[in-house]
Amino acid sequence: MTGRGLRERGAARWLAGRWERLNGPARLGGVDLARGLAVIGMLAAHLLADAEASPLQLVPGESFADGRSSILFATLAGVSIGLVTGGAAPFGRDALGRARRRLSARAVLLMAIGLLLIATGVPVYVILPAYAILFLLALPFAGIGARGLFAVAAAIGLVMPFVQPLLDGLPVWDEPYGPDLALVLGWHYPFPVWLAFVLAGMGVARIDLRRASTAWRLVAVGGALALAGYGLHRLSGAGDGTDDGVVVWTARAHSSGLLEVIGSGGFALAAIGACVLACRGPVALVVLPLRAVGAMPLTAYVAQLVVWALWSQEALGTTGDLAGFRALDPFWPITLGILLGCTAWALLVGRGPLEALTASVARIAAPPHP
Repeated sequence: MTGRGLRERGAARWLAGRWERLNGPARLGGVDLARGLAVIGMLAAHLLADAEASPLQLVPGESFADGRSSILFATLAGVSIGLVTGGAAPFGRDALGRARRRLSARAVLLMAIGLLLIATGVPVYVILPAYAILFLLALPFAGIGARGLFAVAAAIGLVMPFVQPLLDGLPVWDEPYGPDLALVLGWHYPFPVWLAFVLAGMGVARIDLRRASTAWRLVAVGGALALAGYGLHRLSGAGDGTDDGVVVWTARAHSSGLLEVIGSGGFALAAIGACVLACRGPVALVVLPLRAVGAMPLTAYVAQLVVWALWSQEALGTTGDLAGFRALDPFWPITLGILLGCTAWALLVGRGPLEALTASVARIAAPPHP
C-alpha cells in the first residue's frame, strides 16, 4: 500500500474512532443531549434581553432558560460525578479514593477557570465557582447508593430553603467585600440548597439509565414533582414577592424557594429521562450537534463568555455593558457557532479541549495504578 493509502486508512480509522466515541454503546447520548440543552438554555438566559422571545419557551411566560437550565446543569453535574465514581455500582475503597482525588483536582481547576472568567468583567453570574464547591461537598456522598442519595437530596431540598434566607441575610454580604465574595462563592447558585440537585443527579447515575423503564420512571416522578412545585406556586400567590416568608413558598427562578427546589428539580429529572428516551432511536442522529455540545459543556460554557468578552470589548469598548451587548443580537451567532464548533471538534478531534485539560489534571493528581 502506498503512503497516501496508509494515510487515508489512518484518517478513516481516526474518524471512525471519533464517531464511536460520540455514538458508541459506552456513551449515554441522552445525558449528552440534556447537557447540550442546558448549555443552550444558559446561553439564552445570558444573551436574550427578552425572555418571552426565547426559542426555549415551555408555556407562555415560562422559559426553560429562566433558572431551569442552570438547575438542570447542576443535576447533570451530579450525574457526571455519579458516573465517574462507579455508576450503578459505586467503586470500592481504593478506586473511590482515587476518584475523589481526581474530582478534587477538577474542582480546583473549575474554580481557577471561574475566577478568570469573572476577571473578564462579563456581566453574568459565573456558575463555575459554585460548581467547584459543589464538587467538593459531594465527595463524602460518593460511596452511597441510589436510595441514600435520593434521601439525602430530599432532606436538603426540604430543609435548606428555610435556612437560605437566614444565610442571605448575614451581615457579611453588606460589607464592602460582600459582592466580590458572592461572586467567588457563586452565591447566585447557593450551594447549601443546590447540593440537593447534585446529590439527586448522583442518585440518577446510580440507577441503570440504559433501561427504558428507568427513564420512564424519571419522567413520571420528575413530572409529578414539577407539577406539584409549579402548581403550588400558582396556588400560593407568592408571585414575585421578596420577603423571606414568601420566597420560601415560591418557584420563582433563582429564589432558592422550596417550590423552586421541588418544581425545577423535578423538571430536571424529567428532562433527563425524556432525553434518554429520545436518544434510544434515530432522534439521536438528528440532535447530534446538541449532543456534541453536551459532550464538552465546559468548553462550550467558557467559549461563549470568552467570545462575549472579545466581541463586547471590540464593539462597545467595554465588557460590562449587558444591555449594549444584548442589543447586538448575539444569541444566534454565538449559539450556532458553538453548535457547529463543538460538532466539528467532536467528529474530527474528539474530547473537548477543556475536558481534556481537566482529565489530564485529574490523572496527574491521582495516577492510575500500574
